[in-house]
Amino acid sequence: MIPAVRVEGLSKSFPGTGAPVLDDVNLTVEARSCTALLGPSGAGKSTLLRAISGLERPDAGRVLVGGQDMAGVGPEHRGMAMVQQRPLLFPHLNVLDNVAFAGTVRGVAKRAARADAAGFLELVQLAGFGPRPVAALSGGQAQRVAIARALAARPAVLLLDEPFSALDPELRSVMHDLLAQLRRSVNPTVLMVTHDRSEAAAVAEKIALFSGGRMLQHDSVERMYSRPVSLEASRLMGGANEIPGTVRNGCHHSALGALRLPGDTTWPPGPGILLVRQESIEVGPGNGPGLHATVSGLRVLGPRRLVSVDAAGVLLRAEIPWGRALAAGDTVTLSIPTSALAVVDDPDTAHTFPGAEKRPQITVQGLATLASIDN
Repeated sequence: MIPAVRVEGLSKSFPGTGAPVLDDVNLTVEARSCTALLGPSGAGKSTLLRAISGLERPDAGRVLVGGQDMAGVGPEHRGMAMVQQRPLLFPHLNVLDNVAFAGTVRGVAKRAARADAAGFLELVQLAGFGPRPVAALSGGQAQRVAIARALAARPAVLLLDEPFSALDPELRSVMHDLLAQLRRSVNPTVLMVTHDRSEAAAVAEKIALFSGGRMLQHDSVERMYSRPVSLEASRLMGGANEIPGTVRNGCHHSALGALRLPGDTTWPPGPGILLVRQESIEVGPGNGPGLHATVSGLRVLGPRRLVSVDAAGVLLRAEIPWGRALAAGDTVTLSIPTSALAVVDDPDTAHTFPGAEKRPQITVQGLATLASIDN
């Protein structure tokens, strides 16, 4: 099957910016899939989306849509529609005519375009809103109208540039559900820019992670969390535990002992940083089997808590649900499933990602050798 969108060697710089905004980006997006372009502000995500749409001309590389090179093809002829952070509705048109505009610019008769628009308003759960002026809409309603107008253009590729970032959390969750419903109904290929990891995981099958104009990793949501390809990728995905050591005979050896690595990973002998997600560490009673540790701090994370523990000098972090009476100074045991372990290189990259100079480094020292923890 020909991919819906393929980006090959795309680079882009702007005058006065120094480093490239996009640096040799290669990305393949399968038809009818949803890929989230994730990364901090200034990573190049929106510039990539604009280059794909034809609104920005790259300095090098090319964009292919359905196997066809888009060089010289205008935005209006690429079979795409874009929804941005602000709805950008026409204030002089009512809701129905805003959506019908997509049909009228294609030459569809006004009556037919309005009938078509009414169907898309129903699809975004705004049936009956057609006669309303756009000034009477809430933020979430206006964004639904913008999505309906984009879908009314019958795009093969739907481009979303942080369309929900200005909405409150509850409404964003509603919009995520709506997007899933729309994909089941009309099934376009979707590329969505976001800087929110949770949003990317909620809406997409795959995540393309960006930093400093480079694409660090493009993988399934699960593997982005469980198998990051670098320390920078792990940190940008919110990983909190990094344990230096050495790989030998399929095990990672460190102050934590010899931990067998998952069978789906191959890591050459030598130095490596062991990564384990804080969500994967199980915290048990202090008299249970496993790695004994002492609680050094607790922080509320909405419905969960982040527990910092000290295991003979090792600082590790784990997430636990509410309901357990834990306090600083309590003794606990930690269990780490083998499937949750990953190893990455140990480069000196502390200065290469945003906020690194402020990030406390996790160190391991003085911990007695332990048997492999394998649940």
